[in-house]
Amino acid sequence: MQLVKIGALTMLLAPGAVFAASAFDGTWKFSVEHIQPSQKPFVLQLNHGEYTCVSCAVPSTQKADGAEHPLKGNPNADAGTVTVTDAHNVTLVLKLQGKVVDTFKYVISADGKSMTVEEINAYGAAPTSYKEQVTRVTDAPAGAHALSGSWGSAKLLSADGPGVLVTYGMSDDGFTMSSNGQSYEAKFDDKTYPVKDDPTKTVVNLKKVSDREVIETDSQKGKPVETYDMTVSADGKSLRIVDTVLHDHRVSTYVMSKTH
Repeated sequence: MQLVKIGALTMLLAPGAVFAASAFDGTWKFSVEHIQPSQKPFVLQLNHGEYTCVSCAVPSTQKADGAEHPLKGNPNADAGTVTVTDAHNVTLVLKLQGKVVDTFKYVISADGKSMTVEEINAYGAAPTSYKEQVTRVTDAPAGAHALSGSWGSAKLLSADGPGVLVTYGMSDDGFTMSSNGQSYEAKFDDKTYPVKDDPTKTVVNLKKVSDREVIETDSQKGKPVETYDMTVSADGKSLRIVDTVLHDHRVSTYVMSKTH
């Protein structure tokens, strides 16, 4: 899960100029208490020694033999390893350009009705970890591993690391973001701008709806993949973000608190 981005923001002001701070200016922190995860199930399949994320934007099947195998067409990973420890534990490791960028540990309950997903997201300068509990929606096919079937998001249990912070800044004609070693500077001109130091080569388009609302659209390989509708509260203390994954319209909503 890729939820927020982090870092430090520096703005250079012309000598003697006076600028009013925007509602977005500052650093914001994500917390697990203020998220409504998408209720749309995600679908996994582990059967006959092969693993597939059926509901992913780029579904791909790979051998679940603990060895590294190439992944094609996925902008977020070009290789993966699936290790089946036993009937209730599976680990997925994703690499991009030789670097581990994401690790998922799936732990299925003894009755098979729930599962804990532990993610270590390493796309940024330092890892950020997330822990989520999900519940089974449909059963695994006969003979398949217990990981198989569809799962619905139930509760985000924890989120730790630099990825829980993000710094934004807004001017009359543009918007900036800095988070965990990645950043962008974009204009409100209907063009796309690169996210610096992002290994997935994501580009962003920014639309200013009002002084308190901005919509960010992320694209990969020329195709829009995700939108973030960001709105600052009237008191300026919180930032509500509606995160929509476009390929299956998976919508999550979370609120960030202003730290300074």
